[in-house]
Amino acid sequence: MRPTHAKDHPAEAPPRPVAAAPVASLPRRPVADDGQGPGRTEARPVASGPLPAGAAEVREADADVPGAVGRMLDHVLAERLRRARVADPLFAEELAERVARFTLQGGRRTRAQLVWWASRACAGRDPAAAGAALHLAAALELLQTCALVHDDVMDRASLRRGRPALHTDLTGSHAGRVGPERAERFGQSAAVLAGDLALAWADDLVAETPLAPWTGVVVRRLWSDMRTEMVAGQYLDVQGQITAARSMPRALRAACLKSALYSVERPLALGATAAGADELTVRRLCDAGRCVGMAFQLRDDLDDVFGDPLETGKACGGDIREGKPTYLVAVARARAEAAGDDAALAVLDRRLGDASLTVGGLDEVRDVLVRTGARATVESKIDRLAEQGLRHFDGALLDPEGAEPLRALLIAAAGARPGGAGRDQARRGGAGPGLTRPEGAGPSQARTGEARPGQVRPEGHELRSDGAERIEARPDGAGPGAGRSGGDAVVCLRPAHGSHASGARRGAGSGR
Repeated sequence: MRPTHAKDHPAEAPPRPVAAAPVASLPRRPVADDGQGPGRTEARPVASGPLPAGAAEVREADADVPGAVGRMLDHVLAERLRRARVADPLFAEELAERVARFTLQGGRRTRAQLVWWASRACAGRDPAAAGAALHLAAALELLQTCALVHDDVMDRASLRRGRPALHTDLTGSHAGRVGPERAERFGQSAAVLAGDLALAWADDLVAETPLAPWTGVVVRRLWSDMRTEMVAGQYLDVQGQITAARSMPRALRAACLKSALYSVERPLALGATAAGADELTVRRLCDAGRCVGMAFQLRDDLDDVFGDPLETGKACGGDIREGKPTYLVAVARARAEAAGDDAALAVLDRRLGDASLTVGGLDEVRDVLVRTGARATVESKIDRLAEQGLRHFDGALLDPEGAEPLRALLIAAAGARPGGAGRDQARRGGAGPGLTRPEGAGPSQARTGEARPGQVRPEGHELRSDGAERIEARPDGAGPGAGRSGGDAVVCLRPAHGSHASGARRGAGSGR
């Protein structure tokens, strides 16, 4: 869909009567006949969009996954915009089209690629699984639009991806007609609605994804959990800003919720579960995704302070200006307190949350982060998390054709240093997904093997009495008790009978 430019409507233009808009037509329900009369069997959702028709088309999509996801979004958003125009042309032109443009202009589509390659690694070239993966990948892009638009409003960020943030664009569209304060409030309010619209479209697309009944139940549970976790992580972020809560465990918890799960682990679980992967495979991918996702967030924290705006697409120091309780800042404060470095603590107290932070003030914070060793500590933690994530990944039974690109994508997402542990293992030719397997196990077992509940639990898993599962992802590979004695652990909780296991077990191989 070619981007369009929203135009302002004259203030004196008469309102359009609601009754003048045509009524949208509803889709017809498919009629199925199981021999007991029409409509007695439950029909699966009908696939829509540019879906692969066979193995050859799946491999064509491999060559340009962001492009394949973009074509799916083109198709989906064209239909959404048509229906938005039916609702109201002004709403469609000023808001819905902006949401569509923001989504189509996209970023690197990392989450979408994780869904695609997880599906490919678990289902091979199955076109039905690939079609479901494209639907879910496109839905994730819309969810990301919602997250970024709302995030920019909360952070008062004026730039996104090197362009004006959506609320800034909306503010500018009316700045010449009303005062700056009213225009800014309008832009923020409209951006909240834009994010809500993107979320609604994302949910619609998940609901329309063609899946077998039980697999669909599990995928929707995963989706629901991911949305809740994302909001919880964001809330911990803003609550930490207002309360100045900057402990390291709290910072890691927020990072786990808003990034480790949302950015990596859940996309992997969605792709694998929709492809019918067995329980153990999904668990291994989730363990890998959690470690890589934590590394991803820690790298993002570093880039916010030390990154190049031309590469990150946003101005430096946003987290410092907002006073966000990042792990990077928590480490700096803890080290300064331990060393009795009052000068460093004074800089952090003075600069964190300073909305008018200057370049010179940001340089002061950078100096403290380097001098206390916080930057080096976080860099090392990223490397260890990347290495551990790859170890979990290499324990999964995957189709090598999809696993190799997925492994490379995880390494890139982790953001480990060129000389760091994660990339070093990749350069040394560490055990790849098609190499380290239980004796006699082949790639096809990833799609056909059935792991009984509780039969195999990856290292660091512990069932609690409340039914939740405690997962400790330790870079050093220590035993289950290590993380509780001050070890370098990343701890998340998820339901023991949650989305990954039962869905993969009951829905494996179905719906394709």
